[in-house]
Amino acid sequence: MRVLAHIREQYSLSLGSYGRPRMTMELKEAGLDVGERRVGRLMRINGIKPVRTRKHKVTTDSHHRLGVVANWLDGDFAADAPNQKWAGDITYIWTSEGWLYLAVILDLHSRRVVGWAVSDRMKKDLAIRGRCACASHPKGCLFHSDRGSQYCSYDYQKKLQAYGLRPSMSGKGNCYDNSAVETLLASPPFGSNP
Repeated sequence: MRVLAHIREQYSLSLGSYGRPRMTMELKEAGLDVGERRVGRLMRINGIKPVRTRKHKVTTDSHHRLGVVANWLDGDFAADAPNQKWAGDITYIWTSEGWLYLAVILDLHSRRVVGWAVSDRMKKDLAIRGRCACASHPKGCLFHSDRGSQYCSYDYQKKLQAYGLRPSMSGKGNCYDNSAVETLLASPPFGSNP
């Protein structure tokens, strides 16, 4: 009964957002020696379910008639030196003021972010601003992205050409082709949003 009372209290304090793993962590921090299975069973028996308020946001629109380029990266995420291979993607982040979209560019040698931009709207200019934020524009560097309309747009491809970057795009429907950036965006703080 004591554990259930704590579960109800934490559920109320979290505005119904805590599921079994987070609830277990909170109870352990409160000094209770409980396991996830026990917490899950007590929550299920008593009808305590986390409330999911956000829906999934789609960030890649592959159904367009814009120019798609070949996959020159072809799953080879290793680079011998900086500024040889870059990869980019766009993700969404929930904030107290609503959705924000983040465009990042990752150097595949150092795994460091070399360019980024944030906007409350996901348009092609977000990808362009992320690219323009880069301090350098190394000639001949391979720039890999998914087939989203932002990256396939004429304006974006024109910018890549002006900077001397070689475009490369993931295969159709293959999320693993851009896994280096996907892994970054799935890790905290990006992927830790409740």
